[in-house]
Amino acid sequence: MAGCCDDTPRFDGLSAGYKRRLWIVIALNASMFFVEMGAGQLARSQALQADALDFLGDALTYGISLAVIGASVRARTNAALAKGLSLMAMGLWVFGSTLYRVLYLGVPQAEIMGGIGFLALAVNVASVLLLLRYKDGDANVRSVWLCSRNDALGNVAVMLAALGVWGTASGWPDIAVAAVMAGLFLSSAFQIVRQALEERREEVSGRHGAA
Repeated sequence: MAGCCDDTPRFDGLSAGYKRRLWIVIALNASMFFVEMGAGQLARSQALQADALDFLGDALTYGISLAVIGASVRARTNAALAKGLSLMAMGLWVFGSTLYRVLYLGVPQAEIMGGIGFLALAVNVASVLLLLRYKDGDANVRSVWLCSRNDALGNVAVMLAALGVWGTASGWPDIAVAAVMAGLFLSSAFQIVRQALEERREEVSGRHGAA
């Protein structure tokens, strides 16, 4: 990664092209939140609703990322930390709601899960491709990449859950996928928080060295 093993500065988002792509990704994520949450309620799918919540979280945090581009290291790392903590909260919420579904099971509608999962996958693959060249930026930029990657992986998982629900006539594949997605949220949250804290330490050390 740039800036990890040498003195090359990490990309901090100061690019008109990057900002344009980020606006497109924000619009795609906001739209898919409404589509997928409605479909998740209709299909009684915990995996779809978990993925919809991820779309909403991404749209909001991408907006924060856009707002702090060009700001100080502290402001950018604060934004990254906020996104990391929100991902952590999202993961814990999904874990909790998954446990609830274990106690109150209803078999989701596999056809709706599969169809919406495919649409969401197409949207997220487009987002990943738009942001691919910026995946090794600073904590603020990298958090955007990780969230987009999580979405694409999550949609593949939802489609696998739909196949499992259809094949077993059981809600357990949906629950299992929701739990895996929660783990992915938590893993990415730890990565974002760790990088943000490292960049903050580097910035403090640089100030002290300059003094």
